[in-house]
Amino acid sequence: MKFLAALAANILLLPIQPPAQTADPKMTKAERAEIIELLNKSEKEFLQAVEGLSDQQWSFKPGPDRWSVAECAEHIVLAEALLFETATKSLTAADDKWEETLRKTDILRRALPNRSTKVDAPEAIKPRQAMTRQQLMARFKEQRARTLAYVQETEAPLKAHTAANPFFGPLNAHQWLLYIPLHHLRHNLQIAEVKSSSSYPQ
Repeated sequence: MKFLAALAANILLLPIQPPAQTADPKMTKAERAEIIELLNKSEKEFLQAVEGLSDQQWSFKPGPDRWSVAECAEHIVLAEALLFETATKSLTAADDKWEETLRKTDILRRALPNRSTKVDAPEAIKPRQAMTRQQLMARFKEQRARTLAYVQETEAPLKAHTAANPFFGPLNAHQWLLYIPLHHLRHNLQIAEVKSSSSYPQ
């Protein structure tokens, strides 16, 4: 009896575990800092890669089914516009199952910059050579400044809002914003591949 009484007393002294907490739908400080760092990194790499290119280098294609630097740049610009729009428009309605998307963040970090797996770009963001080089670069800088400002300032519950992605299924708005620089880094690598071609103009 003494043993049981002591056991009961010890159990009463154990800390009561609070109920499981729902994940915070807002970006953490670390998540915000990560996107800001990647936006700046991908922009810096890109601008350095295209600076000083001749018109011949800008439009050179390593093969008939390969993109030129110009086409990579146009795709980056079109993609950022679509990704940002998807992220912000998704905020109109919350998704009750948004927590199911959280595990995909690490998947995006690994998969998007990895050029070993090639995919076809959605039709809406395939390069169409619809802008001059000057127009492309101006639009890139304008869009990047807008994206960066939004990430720095937003307090929206981004993770509670989702939209379907053709490759990864439902993604939350935080992931759509993270997608922008990760996707950009992927195509910075593609630009490097173009410039390393043996027949690239010198």
